[in-house]
Amino acid sequence: MTDGELREALREHALLEGDFVLRSGRRSSHYFDKYRFETRPDLLEALARRIAGVVSEHEPKAARLAGPELGAVALAAAVSLQSQLPFLIVRKEAKGYGTEKRIEGAFERGERVCLVEDVVASGGAAVAAVHSLRGAGLDCRTAVCVVDREEGGTDELARH
Repeated sequence: MTDGELREALREHALLEGDFVLRSGRRSSHYFDKYRFETRPDLLEALARRIAGVVSEHEPKAARLAGPELGAVALAAAVSLQSQLPFLIVRKEAKGYGTEKRIEGAFERGERVCLVEDVVASGGAAVAAVHSLRGAGLDCRTAVCVVDREEGGTDELARH
């Protein structure tokens, strides 16, 4: 699948039109439903291949990937299979039972981690994930996102 074909497939399968409230609380006339592309093996595989290449090019020292729950977990797992880099799951908040962790998966403090994110609007969820990773002693300098809603999120993420 070419880049153009992938873009068109994402538009066709995941772009919804209507009246939506975004995570930031803002309203929008369009919405990218990440589950519509992350649950399709053909699209997930094509995205994972491209993201693995981007990670290799832009963050070659990455020892691990990280995906914020819930949306980016399938994406991070698929990229992990393509790149052979293990991945971590970044919870929104620490679970209140068992190990009570916010970061799931094995890691060593100081390791370089590349964040894999599905859709970025305001950047709030991605920035929170970066702060959680850094708070756990990991080095997170790079994020790879599938869809940038061009609402300032990538700039906000770059500031962090």
